[in-house]
Amino acid sequence: MVATQTPLQPGSRAPDFTLTDQNGRRVRLSDLTAAANVVLVFYPFAFSGICTGELDGIRDNLGEYVADDLHLLTISCDPTYALRGWADAKGYFFPLLSDFWPHGAVTRDYGVFDESGGMPVRGTFLIDATGTIRWTLINPPSVGRDFSGLQEALRELRA
Repeated sequence: MVATQTPLQPGSRAPDFTLTDQNGRRVRLSDLTAAANVVLVFYPFAFSGICTGELDGIRDNLGEYVADDLHLLTISCDPTYALRGWADAKGYFFPLLSDFWPHGAVTRDYGVFDESGGMPVRGTFLIDATGTIRWTLINPPSVGRDFSGLQEALRELRA
């Protein structure tokens, strides 16, 4: 399974969106990029093995993904209630956004929706404070991410 569109590339303008997190709060990308950089992490499914491993790694190293100049948003097409249960069970105290309805609309805007599976592929985007995508990593659903490239891109962005 792979994304059926072409994922957005560095230099592209990040599409704005408003989605609901696991706690029912509405989160708007442009509100965050007005003051800081943002990391978007798209993942296929809550409670799945690779996704849990990736988000556990983020949780356990949260200082690498959240700072005064950096916000983290994770996005799946799971319903909000599933994300709340997963966040509560795993101790994820960062935003897990639901792109459930219209199903995958934001995921499609970023070019990382797998039509045959009805889910995102593993897309990661670093968006700067001007709303421009600065770095991307796209993996198929079955391949976990190596976030080390993100850390290098953050160092370059902050330099």
